[in-house]
Amino acid sequence: MNKAISPEQQQKHERNTFIFLAVFLAPILSVIIVAGFGFAVWISQIFLGPPST
Repeated sequence: MNKAISPEQQQKHERNTFIFLAVFLAPILSVIIVAGFGFAVWISQIFLGPPST
């Protein structure tokens, strides 16, 4: 059931995958990670108080 893919189709698929990863997935994951870290710091400061020097 494995269909043979022409080199042109393979190249198009790889280009579309790269565009999806670079344009959509990486920025979305970056925002989620930074927002999650900020939320964790905010919640920890609610329970533990602000950092002291």
